[in-house]
Amino acid sequence: MTALFHAHSGLRYLVLLAGVVALGFFLYGKLRGQTFARPAPAVLAAFVGLVDLQVVLGLILYFGGRTAPGILSHLALMVGAAVVLHVASMIRRRRPQPAGFGLPLAGVALALVLIVAGILSIGRSVV
Repeated sequence: MTALFHAHSGLRYLVLLAGVVALGFFLYGKLRGQTFARPAPAVLAAFVGLVDLQVVLGLILYFGGRTAPGILSHLALMVGAAVVLHVASMIRRRRPQPAGFGLPLAGVALALVLIVAGILSIGRSVV
């Protein structure tokens, strides 16, 4: 369980990095007025996948008995971030093409706010 905890703890940096990259990529696309085309879907999918992995590892730790002060708010915020990303991704896929960067940008920005709040809720460092 200790190795899983270290993997979960260290993965947060990769999640944050992927989120910042996605945020910058989508902001650039939005400012340039581009359509949401390759490689943008892959950037979003990579961030969603990393967040999903992080949530799964966190749930395994929680149900395995590893807890910390503030864990319930941490869980709620992190699961909320994953839900926000999945909803933004689903809505974006269902919109007629060509779609813009507005919705993915908003989803990633809100998810990053929730992730940072979730990290801070258990007293961990963001950087």
